[in-house]
Amino acid sequence: MAHPPETRDKVRRAYVFDRLSLEVAAMKCGVSYGTASRWKSNAAQSGDDWDKAQAAQLMAGGSIEDIGRQMLAGLVTQYQSSMDEISRNTDLKPADKVHMLSSLADAFNKTVSASKRILPETSELATAMEVVQKLAAFVQQRYPKHAQAFAELLEPFGDELARTYG
Repeated sequence: MAHPPETRDKVRRAYVFDRLSLEVAAMKCGVSYGTASRWKSNAAQSGDDWDKAQAAQLMAGGSIEDIGRQMLAGLVTQYQSSMDEISRNTDLKPADKVHMLSSLADAFNKTVSASKRILPETSELATAMEVVQKLAAFVQQRYPKHAQAFAELLEPFGDELARTYG
């Protein structure tokens, strides 16, 4: 099915400016991940690198600490939005939800790891989130049928972690 250019632009905006993962941006805009990935690749070949645009948007001004805080704030916003969307979307297969949760956990892990070098105060939160990520991997590996329930628990628990350590 052909999508209008406005849909591609909407996916790009969600990826670059809202810092959603490509999977979540595609899902939010009603297109397949494969289509969004192809659009991103075609854009890069034409000189529009979505990853560079996303990085430039993130780093637009401020000190390294400000950038680190902005990076974490953006990730928390994206994490919450993604979790809401994954939980609400009843059309997703459990295996797809687990894949998205894994991708989200990976992005979170990388961001927190990078921010620990910039913002030492994130260390406690990073440790707490590492435990949550290990639990997510455990559920994914050993109890995939419980992925939906796990996703429902993560959202309020993430809020609790943010209040305690954030």
